[in-house]
Amino acid sequence: MCYTLRPFLKGTNTNLNCEIELGNHEESLKLFGNNGEIRKFIQSRTQVRIVDRGAKVLVIGEQASAAFVCQMLKDMLAAVRQGYTPTRSDFERVLSHPEDGPADNLSALLSQPPAAIRSELRIRPRTSGQKIYLDTITSHEITVAIGPAGTGKTYLAMAVAVSALLNRQIKRLILTRPAVEAGERLGFLPGDLIQKVNPYLRPLYDALYSMVDLERVSRLIDQECIEVAPLAFMRGRTLDNAFIILDEAQNTTVEQMLMFLTRLGQGSRMVVTGDVTQIDLPPGVRSGLMDAREVLKNIKDIGIVLLGKEDVVRNPLVQQIVHAYENSGKPTEVPRKDASEGKVLPEREGWYPKTPVLRPRKK
Repeated sequence: MCYTLRPFLKGTNTNLNCEIELGNHEESLKLFGNNGEIRKFIQSRTQVRIVDRGAKVLVIGEQASAAFVCQMLKDMLAAVRQGYTPTRSDFERVLSHPEDGPADNLSALLSQPPAAIRSELRIRPRTSGQKIYLDTITSHEITVAIGPAGTGKTYLAMAVAVSALLNRQIKRLILTRPAVEAGERLGFLPGDLIQKVNPYLRPLYDALYSMVDLERVSRLIDQECIEVAPLAFMRGRTLDNAFIILDEAQNTTVEQMLMFLTRLGQGSRMVVTGDVTQIDLPPGVRSGLMDAREVLKNIKDIGIVLLGKEDVVRNPLVQQIVHAYENSGKPTEVPRKDASEGKVLPEREGWYPKTPVLRPRKK
């Protein structure tokens, strides 16, 4: 997949030399990567020449293209000086949406660390949708986030929750999700109750361990400051001074969603996340997330954020794979059929393209 700024940055052919001053060699290394990998990538996409002279960087090219790249590098340098290390995928996202303008795209977002997330976590919104999501979490007691996989729904909520816990703004961090099999029959799992439900909760642990070291997480769990539990364990509780995250909420029933939302206590905050294209409930059972989106939409103190495919942050190679399959002429979507009866299932509701799901064979 190759991007070029020429179709967008039309105008004069006058060459422009733009200089950027660096503080030290470390800034150059973070900005352009090992062996100038990112510098070479930018040159291949924009048809400008970047000369790294150590203390200074010179951008040479047509006026519009060079000005765009120069502003992008300045914004990325600002992010570096704020403690963020840009990746190649960050630059690829900026260059793939030049129509947004340097002031509105990823590089500007990365140079502004969110106040809700502790600086040592080094986690920042990478799309405008993600920034709106973070702002909504900090300004609402309950936030409902709906979007496809890879948009950072759970990860960003976890970052805000961990920051609030470490800042002692809350006393407990509670992570929960429904224990629903994702398209397979796992049968009876071995072990006690905790061992049986742990596989369903593994994604929450993974996100947690990526932000806090294992020893500290274990200590916080022992002190009951962090609790990871299936949704069924929430019944009958009132959760005060806590940050509660419900993940995979598309697999809750309407009754489960009502039960969860009414657990909110004093001084607490809730975030509900889910992807309505990945519902694993039995046919005919309405998703609690889809129901909540309609029922709660007129309550001003509840924030509802709809993330789209443009908010997906993926490995650039994955994007190239998807692009290659789309250009191959092979269909990427097939009719969703019941595997046992061969019937086409009714199309699920949703505001972004549906993902086909095959139901497990009934025994």
